Amino acid sequence: MLIRLARVQDQLRRVIADAPPGPIKIISVCAGQGHDVVATLGDSPRRAAVRARLVEGDERNVAEARRKVAEAGLAGIEVCHGDAGLTDAYAGAVPARILLLCGVFGSLTDTDIDRLVAGLPQLCQANAQVIWTANRTAPELYAEAEQAFRRYGFEPRWADPEDHFGVTRHELVGEPQPLQPGRRLFDFADEQTLIKLGRIAI
Repeated sequence: MLIRLARVQDQLRRVIADAPPGPIKIISVCAGQGHDVVATLGDSPRRAAVRARLVEGDERNVAEARRKVAEAGLAGIEVCHGDAGLTDAYAGAVPARILLLCGVFGSLTDTDIDRLVAGLPQLCQANAQVIWTANRTAPELYAEAEQAFRRYGFEPRWADPEDHFGVTRHELVGEPQPLQPGRRLFDFADEQTLIKLGRIAI
């Protein structure tokens, strides 16, 4: 997991550095404790330009993320306790230049992978960069996610085929869409469904 985190942070660092002058909006879907964003911004020369919303459903993770943000003095990061599967969680934070979806796809069915990626243009500005992960060792998981990105107006910009964590970056080349309030982007699958899909090892 530390290797995956390091690769996500490296991609995030690169896209922040390449962003044009002005504010940089970041959204992290299912942000956990915010390790990727907080650690990357801690020593970034662009940290003052970043306005980030980290959405997380677990209260303990939210508390820890808020502690880390305060400790790092990152006034531009907002940690929200909420349902990352609802568009309402992103109101006021869109459109984003950078989206993070790390560890999300492995908890979804193929149908919800498709539904989530189909909704991402609602969160994006033009040419937004999406950094995502999907374990390549889980049957068809990475392929399902990659195909969904291609279907909905995203093109690949970086991936390491030897990386079994599946850290990847896509760019929105299609049109951004307005945020639709009250829309569901995804539901987490139950454990038995994920076992059947091979996304949880037993």
